[in-house]
Amino acid sequence: HFMSSSASKSAPRARDSWSGQTGFLLAAIGSAIGLGNIWRFPGVSYSNGGGAFLVPYLVALVFVGIPMLWLDYAVGHKFRGSPPWALRKIIGGGEFVGWFQTFVCFVIMVYYGAVLAWGVQYTIYSVNAAWGDDPTTFFTDTFLQVVPGDTFSWAPAWSVMIPLALVWVLVLFVIGRGLSKGVEAANKVFLPLLVILFLALVVRALFLPGAVEGLNAFFTPNWAALADPKVWLAAFAQIFYSLSVGFGIMLTYASYLKRKSNLTGTALVAGFANSSFEILAGIGVFSAVGFMAHQGGVSVSEVEGLTGPILSFVTFPKIISMMPGGPIFGVLFFSSLVLAGVTSLLSLLQVVSGGLQDKFGWSPARSALVLGVPATVISLVLFGTRSGLNNLDIVDNFINSIGVVSSAIMFAVLCAVAGPRLGVLRAHLNSVSSVKVPKLWEPLVGIVIPLVLFIMMAMSIVDLLTNGYGKYPTSYVLIFGWGSVAVAVVAALILTFIPWKHRPVDTHATVAQILADDTDETASIEGGAK
Repeated sequence: HFMSSSASKSAPRARDSWSGQTGFLLAAIGSAIGLGNIWRFPGVSYSNGGGAFLVPYLVALVFVGIPMLWLDYAVGHKFRGSPPWALRKIIGGGEFVGWFQTFVCFVIMVYYGAVLAWGVQYTIYSVNAAWGDDPTTFFTDTFLQVVPGDTFSWAPAWSVMIPLALVWVLVLFVIGRGLSKGVEAANKVFLPLLVILFLALVVRALFLPGAVEGLNAFFTPNWAALADPKVWLAAFAQIFYSLSVGFGIMLTYASYLKRKSNLTGTALVAGFANSSFEILAGIGVFSAVGFMAHQGGVSVSEVEGLTGPILSFVTFPKIISMMPGGPIFGVLFFSSLVLAGVTSLLSLLQVVSGGLQDKFGWSPARSALVLGVPATVISLVLFGTRSGLNNLDIVDNFINSIGVVSSAIMFAVLCAVAGPRLGVLRAHLNSVSSVKVPKLWEPLVGIVIPLVLFIMMAMSIVDLLTNGYGKYPTSYVLIFGWGSVAVAVVAALILTFIPWKHRPVDTHATVAQILADDTDETASIEGGAK
């Protein structure tokens, strides 16, 4: 499956690029700030030592998040391509890992769209608190019309299916416009809008009665928690998932940067911006939860549903119904959720679209169509139906705990042992960046991080094999859980064996740089072939 001689003779199609550093930075932050910042971080932090959790969290940011972000940036920027192309230039067999990352992104995006559809619908429901007195029953029975976990239904849940179709039309339109006119332009509008809406929401929440009790619960440190290794693993996992590192997104985004770009400094800004937003989300969420506890005359620790979809679609509607000016607060909250989700969904789509553009020489519009039609159909059929919530729950758990983590392990190990190795990547980062990467980065990324990720994944797999997942029947978990990971593996194998039709060309390269790239590539392919 190495490049045939005819492929190198075919007319190369120039790759799009960011208009500048700012466009890239906004897109990188937009990708990192997603649903998990709003509904995962506050709950994880609260249940893992409160204020004390910020210690392992910041340690994880500095020693895991930023170093992995640097690795993604280094590979994408040096090899000027999406994951399949970039990893293939490191070693022939690396292309499979690149396609595996691409299809992990594909699996995530087909269900991520469904959660955005819920957010769109709930933005409208907020106006008149359509969920009534019982938001729990409304969410599962009236809105999602969920069937029990041991049955499967193809029956459409129209209140999800219609906004879901609209979400897909919007994001595919953006991706079809290409990188600078589509993704970058969208992030320049959506990200500032998200920050403004979310700040307004947090300020409103801070002035609610009981907000201080909520903040005390969120920030009061339980220092004893720091002795628990599970708390450190939770911090590690939170940073890893939140920054979306190691599975192709940041690598793809960095590949569209101009040759002279400050990589390490940008990574620091993106990493800290993402964490600041998480802490801001914690302040907003717990101010609101404190108000809810205050109204109910209970302590914050007695409030249930502080994480995941339940926090957003059950706990928050309860809060919105109780507070003065609730509809405005509700519209702010759910539109923030949608905006945070859209910028992340675009980054997932760009990985898949970029891979297809690089391999087949297609235009962004054609890639959007080829990828968008099956993605939309799968999304509607599996997640717009009455089994949607159950399917989403299983697929999300497996593709994250196994798919994302294994692709990051393979990626880090590949960069450490094959091709140019980490020393060359570190030199590349240091040649273009303001903040110099220390030598410690190499063993950190090549040994320590993959090892911790492996422990995390092994614990998940052992747990899934011994206890199954949730209350779902084994066959259901086999089809949707293990099946989603298998789909990514099989699709990656198929695409690896299709010959390259084109070769991506960097518009900002000089002739000498293109020739140097060719030499690098021939050497790495020959090395891989041996």
